[in-house]
Formats: sequence, C-alpha cells, structure tokens
Amino acid sequence: MTRGNVLGRCLAQIMLCVVLLGAPLHAFVLTPTTLHARSGVTELGLRSACSSNTYSRKFACASKRPVMMAQKVEGEGVEPAYNVLGMELECCCADVRGGIGTGFFRDGHCSTGPTDEGRHTVCVQVTEEFLTFSKMVGNDLSTPVPQYLFPGLIPGDLWCLCAQRWVQALENGAAPKLFLRATHMKTLQHTDLETLKAYALDLKEAEEEVAALDKLREQLKKSL
Repeated sequence: MTRGNVLGRCLAQIMLCVVLLGAPLHAFVLTPTTLHARSGVTELGLRSACSSNTYSRKFACASKRPVMMAQKVEGEGVEPAYNVLGMELECCCADVRGGIGTGFFRDGHCSTGPTDEGRHTVCVQVTEEFLTFSKMVGNDLSTPVPQYLFPGLIPGDLWCLCAQRWVQALENGAAPKLFLRATHMKTLQHTDLETLKAYALDLKEAEEEVAALDKLREQLKKSL
C-alpha cells in the first residue's frame, strides 16, 4: 500500500469517527466561493441585496462593505453558530436595503447569546400580513429608527426574527416563510423542526444537503 493510500485511509477513518461522535455536520459542507446576485429595487427606491433566492442571499452576505461584513460574531457569550439542521449557520442578510446587517449582533446571521433575551434566531422573509400583525401586537418593524440604523422593513426583506414572535405569528395565522439553513438551532426550544419545515423557503436545498451528508456517512462506514 502506497503512502498516499495509507494517508487517505487514515483521513477517511478520522472523518468517520468525527461524524459518528456527533461533530457538527457543517465540517463537511462546501459553499460556493463565487456567487451572483439578482438584486431588486424596492418601492422605496433602495436596492435590496437579499432575497429569497439562495444565491443572491449568499452574495449579499459575502459583501465587503465595511458596515455590513458578514463574519459571524464568535467568542464568549455567543452560542455556537449551528442551524436547526445541525449544520453551519448560514447568513440571513448582511445588507437590509443598504442599511444594516440583520441579527442581534448585526452581523447578518441569526446568532444568539445570553444577552439576546429575545432570541433573534429565525431568518424570515417578511410579508405585509406579518408586518401588520407585528405592529398590532406592539412590535412595529415597519417604521425606520435612524438612531439605530434601522431602515424599517417592507415585504420581501429578510430579517432575524425573535423565535417567540414567530411562534406567536404562527398561532395567529401570520407566520412568515423562513430559511432553515439560516435559522439558529436555539429556535428548536420554541417550536419543532417539522413545523419550521412547513414554512421553509429552502426546504429542497436543505434536504439535499442533509441527504448528501447521510450518504457521506454511509461511505465512510464502508471504508473501515
């Protein structure tokens, strides 16, 4: 057996051990390095870099604009950035119509931590129905708040919503659609995965990624 074959076999066994011992699935997920966006102009005349299109959402999250860097906040006081599927948490939107990145930490991700009492963990695409409901229950997300660099949301914007607010909207028939891969795993403390899947805009892509990882696990088992 050549040195290359030995190294390859060792690597395969190490990867299998990591997967079987419950390592985060994101260790084996590859994401595109070059993405193209098809941004639309909103009724307010501001360009929206994020949309329900996966590639335009990721493109916006790769923005190099100084105030909207999409590097996840990490360190003490920040929960591990895994989504509800157990994979790496994807960016929700780093450029909300030229204003700010969404998320409690304004890094474009629905990350959370002890200081995030509202658990801003659900990456949603807001609708007129949801915005009306949210305002009705005392959480006006439509009105701009310049002192906090908040542009105000309009239908179609992507935003990290509080998990309890999403559940409240669900119970009142106004829950917006969401992105599983950009929704933090802590959301599962408030609702179950099957319910989230019923509202997922990226269900097909998410299930394909999970299936690919399951296939990888089977291949690694056979290589032992």
